[in-house]
Amino acid sequence: MSAASFTGLAVSDLHVRFGEAHILQGVSLEVGAAPVALVGRNGMGKTTLCQCVMGLVAPAEGEIRFGGESIKGLGANRIARRGVALVPQGRRTFPSLTVDEHLRLVSQGKSVPWTIERVYDTFPRLAERKGNGGTQLSGGEQQMLAISRALLMNPRLVIMDEPSEGLAPVIVDHLIDVLKQLGREGMGVLLVEQNLRVATEVAETVAIMVTGRIAATMPARQLAADEDLQKRYLGVSSGHH
Repeated sequence: MSAASFTGLAVSDLHVRFGEAHILQGVSLEVGAAPVALVGRNGMGKTTLCQCVMGLVAPAEGEIRFGGESIKGLGANRIARRGVALVPQGRRTFPSLTVDEHLRLVSQGKSVPWTIERVYDTFPRLAERKGNGGTQLSGGEQQMLAISRALLMNPRLVIMDEPSEGLAPVIVDHLIDVLKQLGREGMGVLLVEQNLRVATEVAETVAIMVTGRIAATMPARQLAADEDLQKRYLGVSSGHH
């Protein structure tokens, strides 16, 4: 399949430099209909890659295509309008807005797959807290809110940067179910994740990032089953005992 006819996200030979630091060094990655996870230790360039795709960081070289068209160099708002949503690391919520106001800002009405009603069905905790302001929410609730805001834009591709970080295990299990459902419904998912269990349960393919490069791409099942690979690339194992 040629890059031009590929309708998902196609990143090819992307380089990013900040001063002397060469953060991304020839990264290539494709995300189609099946969820893809990007894993790696901290400081390897995963967040920079997300920001590049979203138009928040300008790559020095390389190409980013989405839906068969170049989006490199477009601003974040234009990329969002083409159907890409980012859930950034660190849950940005507005302290002065209630949960419900956050959601109404981005809601696209009733005739789309993701509506405010569906968000409240999917995340009952948010329904219980709909009148609460952003600062009154727990970390887990803020994360649900950040994810919900992205889904309400009904994107063709959602990029999530460390969505399970700091969440209680029961909420992580729920998050895994939601992300798998997105994949089944045909929404593209690029999941940047430190938690190997989340990455390998949600995604069919895992790309491993090491110092600004994609060191390996493999079926998620293969990484989940191979503790030597996990230790070599990530310094951890998924801990299935």
